[in-house]
Amino acid sequence: MSDAREHTVSVPVVDAVVFDVLGTMVDEPGGISRALREVLPTSGAVRDVEPLVRHWQHYVDGQQRRMRDGDRPYARTDVVDREAAVALALASGIEAADVDADALVRAAQRLDPWPDSVSALGRIASRFQVIALSNASRAALTRINAHAGLRWHQALSAQDAQAYKPAAAVYQLAVDAAGCPPERLLMVAAHAWDLRGAQAVGMRTAHVERPVGDPPAAGDVFDLEVTSLEELADRLGAD
Repeated sequence: MSDAREHTVSVPVVDAVVFDVLGTMVDEPGGISRALREVLPTSGAVRDVEPLVRHWQHYVDGQQRRMRDGDRPYARTDVVDREAAVALALASGIEAADVDADALVRAAQRLDPWPDSVSALGRIASRFQVIALSNASRAALTRINAHAGLRWHQALSAQDAQAYKPAAAVYQLAVDAAGCPPERLLMVAAHAWDLRGAQAVGMRTAHVERPVGDPPAAGDVFDLEVTSLEELADRLGAD
């Protein structure tokens, strides 16, 4: 990413900053990778877990897409993650009975924060309401925040909307919780698709560059684009 894309505009005036969590605040693929190494049987053909991480994420993305399209009733991330754990075990030639799927799901919720997440969040929280808005279930979000040391004024789960981002109902949770018009909220994410969903309900947007995520496309116009959360804190004038 360049230091300043041509369409980046001035810092928006907002009352609250809303953060995606998975991928934006914590290293989701890294946590899944570590969990697979901890829980999967060490014997057999499983040596490189990275293809299994991609399989896990592909399964989860596909099931959430089916729910958004109305092809499957809403199911919490805990449920879908357990399905993914069983599916990837079978795909890697491991008998499902040999995999403790529940232990794997719990381990996969111990996600480490990115190096700047905790410090920058604290800086921004000293000036604005800070709200987590995650597709993770309520229970999973609680465990993720506790492990990563992320402290919020409010932590909202898409479970309360019985939907997944980028459904408008999920972003509306943050609008309602903040108690201000959507244009007074800044949505922060490493995923351009997430920010497009926030834009659709009138929220302001900030893309933060991460090693994982969905980078902006040529036609995306976000209010801010930064290379780190510390840069975002600086841009917002946080101490």
